[in-house]
Amino acid sequence: MKRDPLDPKQLICESYRIEGIGPGECRSIFLDWALSLPEGQDVQAALAALVARYEPSHPDHPMTQVLRDGRGASTAPRRRGGWRSRPRQS
Repeated sequence: MKRDPLDPKQLICESYRIEGIGPGECRSIFLDWALSLPEGQDVQAALAALVARYEPSHPDHPMTQVLRDGRGASTAPRRRGGWRSRPRQS
């Protein structure tokens, strides 16, 4: 199978195959997808391409709505915590 640069871990693709998936699960999958994108990836361009890919055949799917909502976000989610977020000790 060829690797998809927009969905390298196939998270979005697989979410459309899960029978009975709900909005909460889709948001969780979306967050994992966003955090796994390579640094420098244009998230808004990736979302626009994914919406264009899936919306025509899955307009009422909860993941489609999550992708649409993601397009309205101004920045990509960032990881918090860990050693980088701790204040330096003098």
